[in-house]
Formats: sequence, structure tokens, C-alpha cells
Amino acid sequence: MLKTNLHIAIAHLLTGPFRFSILALLVLFIQGCATPVGIEPVDIQTGYQLNTESALSSGSPSEASKMVLRRNGLMDRFENEPEKVLAELHAELKPTGDEDKLFTLAELSLLHAQKTADHAYFLAAAVYAWSLLFPDDGQTIQFEPSDPRYRLTYDLYNQALAQGLASPEDGATEEVEVQIKPGIYQLPFGALDLSLDRNGLSWGGYNLEHFISTAFLEIRGFRNRYRSPGLGSTLAASISREHLAANIAGANRLGPQTKVPVTLLARFKQARSALATGQIKGQLALYANDQSKSVSVDGHVQPLEIDPTAAYAYRLNDNPLYSMEILNFIRGGLFAGAIPEDRAKDGLFTIYPYRPGKIPLVLVHGTASSPLRWAEMINELEGDPLIREKYQLWVFLYDSANPIAYSAGVLREALENTLNEFDPERKDAALQQMVVIGHSQGGLLTKLTAIDSGDRFWNLISDTPFDKIKVSPDVEALLKRTLFFKPLPFVKRVVFIATPQHGAMAAASEWVRGVVAKLVTLPQTMLRGLAQAAAATGDEKLLAKLRRPPTAADNMNPNNPGLQTLASIPVTAVPAHSIIAVDGDGPKEEGDDGVVAYLSAHIDEAVSEKVVRWNHSCQGQPEVVEEVRRVLLEHLATLSMAIN
Repeated sequence: MLKTNLHIAIAHLLTGPFRFSILALLVLFIQGCATPVGIEPVDIQTGYQLNTESALSSGSPSEASKMVLRRNGLMDRFENEPEKVLAELHAELKPTGDEDKLFTLAELSLLHAQKTADHAYFLAAAVYAWSLLFPDDGQTIQFEPSDPRYRLTYDLYNQALAQGLASPEDGATEEVEVQIKPGIYQLPFGALDLSLDRNGLSWGGYNLEHFISTAFLEIRGFRNRYRSPGLGSTLAASISREHLAANIAGANRLGPQTKVPVTLLARFKQARSALATGQIKGQLALYANDQSKSVSVDGHVQPLEIDPTAAYAYRLNDNPLYSMEILNFIRGGLFAGAIPEDRAKDGLFTIYPYRPGKIPLVLVHGTASSPLRWAEMINELEGDPLIREKYQLWVFLYDSANPIAYSAGVLREALENTLNEFDPERKDAALQQMVVIGHSQGGLLTKLTAIDSGDRFWNLISDTPFDKIKVSPDVEALLKRTLFFKPLPFVKRVVFIATPQHGAMAAASEWVRGVVAKLVTLPQTMLRGLAQAAAATGDEKLLAKLRRPPTAADNMNPNNPGLQTLASIPVTAVPAHSIIAVDGDGPKEEGDDGVVAYLSAHIDEAVSEKVVRWNHSCQGQPEVVEEVRRVLLEHLATLSMAIN
């Protein structure tokens, strides 16, 4: 009755005297209303977000999963009854195919697990994703590579696996520690029986432990985060406190704070067909990224997901060496106290275990510094596939207040010790092609690996011929190591970065040198050696050295006879490259980096010289890293030409 009366009223209005005005108002009203179907223009970022959002990127289902929910009338129910909806979708899975629904189950299971912290649903998401990636018939994922779900399925598997095996105590803002152990794990639709391949649990002679997911770590301090997409959960593993066996070459040269980038896989057996029974079997396996870059699954090679930069940043996070650098310069010996008893005591450490066939690249830090200051360069060089394949990075840690010749002797001996440990029979030709790079004072140590000094340094401190003094064998060895230098036959190229070849500006100050001399603690072995030599000869020069033992600051005084002698001996045995920092825009010849003047760093014999506009701490700057990269590639090219 009401409807009939409304129709009569409208008809009366439209036939009355105001019909034209009313019709015009109706037209305007209709034009102002949105149509049931239409569009709304958006900017390019919003458009992309609408088409690519997912459980991983936005915490909402992807459009592909929403389509499955809408088709089945489950959109609203999933919000209110997610577990029932997931169970229904699982029960409706066909024995084969059904990729759309399988993807939806993987994504929505992970989404529900994120909201509830229920690890069973994380593991279910990993199983669903694996079933989609690797069907039982030996084929790979059926999505086209252009389908956004193709890569997203890998990411769902990788992250769901890490979260599914995470420690239950880990909170949203804490590190996610992954528990790698066999056992029966609950699934929403059954159980997961996981075994463990223990072959990947050791690395470089150590057990691996405390596996932290790097997918949930944000890094700072590096320009670039090098990671490669692939299969598996990326982890940073700690090494055990003590190595497993003394006969594993190089175990004692891995740093105590080492974090190993590894990738975790859970290989599920016949997962697609096993979804119907709810009884899934699988095996956990770990792959160290320096040893494996890919794996075979059902006869198909799959690249592993790797995230080495995150593991390296985790290693450097709160590293105690940072806080020791200045204090160690003053007191000496603190670095040695931070090294476990079972590690090498000569200061030479490797980033990764020794790998035959790779050329050693040795980095030597400067004054009041440590190997941590090479972090940016190490990350960049390790991020270069060719350099990573051809070179192995070593670092030298030393007390930088000690006399430069003394530290250089320690470096030389450490290099020889390392080669004897790694390759006692000299079968590895790559070890004989070493490149040594030194920053600041480290450049002076580097130079002393590549020159022939004869007896010039000895003559500066004694008027007695060295072969005429009578000292104990250990003191004789110390003096020879510290004062007599010949090119090391395995060092084939050297690079100097901001090196005070002719002295550092601050070291010219007598006041600065005096303060350093009063503060620093020099090695007793060196002082005892000088005392024994002085007692044996009665040499006044040696006695003067004992009364005022020289420090590295004395050695970098432009007027120091030892430095002047070193500067007078050119590097001719191997190619030498020079990278010089000059702060500011003025003429380089008049400039300096705040510590070293250009004219001090310049050497005529350098086969290349690169000037960068930066301060003294330039070793991590892009121009410096790129010049080092160029030199390393040149070194490879030279070796290739020599072989051919």
C-alpha cells in the first residue's frame, strides 16, 4: 500500500506544473551519485601497492587470496573464524593441481600465525608453500614467472619456516632464534615429523649454535645489504667457544665473534599427496653460504637465499673491539686478552675458513684502530661475486703504539705462519699471489713486506755489526725479524691507503710524541731484546734506545731517521698502488687529509695513484673501495695473462 501511494505521489509531481524543475533536479541528483561500478584514479605508488600487497608486505591477504575467499563466500568468515575457514579450504583441496587454493592456504596460514603466534600455522604455511613449489610429480611451481605469486611463494616458505621453528619465548621486538632440532611438530591438520641432517652443523672446525633469523633484522652502518633471493631461511649462526679438532687448518684463525651466514631448508617428502593424510615427513638441512650457493630439489637446481651482509653486521654489533681501540693504543695487550686461548696469537685472522685456490687479500689497519674499520670495504668486496670467488679476506690485528718495525716483523711472521699451516707443501699456487693493503700506519707495515732493507735499520741503532753481537737465539730471531727485511716471496702486490710515507703531521710535534711515550706500554719482549743486545755490545746507540724506547708516534715523525730510511727504499719487487686522501677542493699538492699531507703520502714508484677528496678515515669510501676493486681485478688479469 505504501509503495503504491509513493508511485502515485511521484506521478502527480511529474505531471504537475513543476514537472520540468523536478526532472532537472532528479538528473542532477543521479549525476552526483557514484555508479555501482566505476573507478577512482590513484597515483603510481598507490596503484602498485593495491596490486602487490600481501601478508608479508602489508599484513593483509594478497588480491589472489582474496579472490579465492570471495569466490567461496568466505571473505567475512575468515575475519571471524579463520581456523574454520582454513580447515574447510584444506579439506576441499584436490589431489593434484588446485594451485590457487594451495597458495591461498599458504598465505592465509602465515597471516593467521602472525596474528596468533601459533607456530603450527607457520609450519603449515611452509608445508603448503613447499607443496606448491615442488609438486610430487617432480615438476616445479606451475605459476608463470611473471605471476607475482611465483616469488611470493618462495618468500612465504622462507619466512614461515624460520618463524615456525623459532623459540617460543621470542617476542615481536626481539631477535628470532631458530631452534634446529628433530622432532614431531603439530600442524593444524596433522603432524610434521622432522629429521635432521647433521652434516651442516659444523663449520671451519666449530659447532654451529644460536641460529638467528636475518630476515627479521634491520642493519645499519653499511651502504649496501648484499643478499640473493632464493630458497631457504637465512640465519646468522654463532660458532662454539672451542674448535673441534686441532688438525683442521685455519680453525684457530677465525675470530671469536664470528657469525656464519647459513641457509636452512626443510625438505618435505611427497608433501602434496601427504596433505590429504595430514602426516608430513621432512628433513632439516643447513648450508653455509661460503660453501653452498645452490641445492638440487627433485632434480632441479635451486639457488639458496643468502644474506651475508646481515650476518656480518650482526657480528659487528656491540663488538668489544670498538671500545678497546683507543685504550689498547695506550696500554697495549688488550686485544690479545679478547682473543680466546685456542686462537692464533700472532694477530692474523680470516673472515671465512681457508679455501684452497683463493688469493689471500690481507687488510692491515692503522693507528689506534682495529680490523673492524675495514667493515665497509669487506662488505663491498664480499658483495662482488668475482672477487668473492677469487679472493679470501684476512685481517691483521696488532698493538699500533709499538714501533713500526716491530709490528711489521709480527705481521711478516704471522703471514709465514699462516701459509705454513694452510699449505705446508706449497701446493696451493693462489697463496703465492697475496695482495696486502694497509691504511695509514698499516701502509708502512705493508711496505715492509715488499722491500729489501739490508742492514740499514740495524745501523741506525748500533755501531756494532750484527754478526758480532752475542745474544740468545730467541733475541737474535727477534732482532732479525724486527730490523732486517726482505720482500716476502708470496706478496705479489701492495696497496697504500692514506699512508704517511714521509711522516704524519701530528707526529712532528715533540709534545705529542712525549705524551704518547709516557702513556703507552711497549712489549717487554722487545725491551728485553734491546737490553740483552746493549749489554752484549756496550753500544751507546742501543743504550740510548733503552733509555727512551721509540713508539709508533716517534717512527712517524717526518724527521725520524728510521722513517726517512724507509722512505728512501722504493717498492720495486712488486707493483705498488697508492690511494691518497685530500680533504677539500684545493690543489692536491698543497692538501692533506687532516693527518697525512699529500706530499707525504705520494711515492714516485706507485704504478697508480688515486686521489680521493675525503679525510684520513677514507678506507670505506666508495671511491676508495672502487679503486681497490679495480686493483684486484687488474691483479687477476695479470695472473691470467701470465698463465696464458
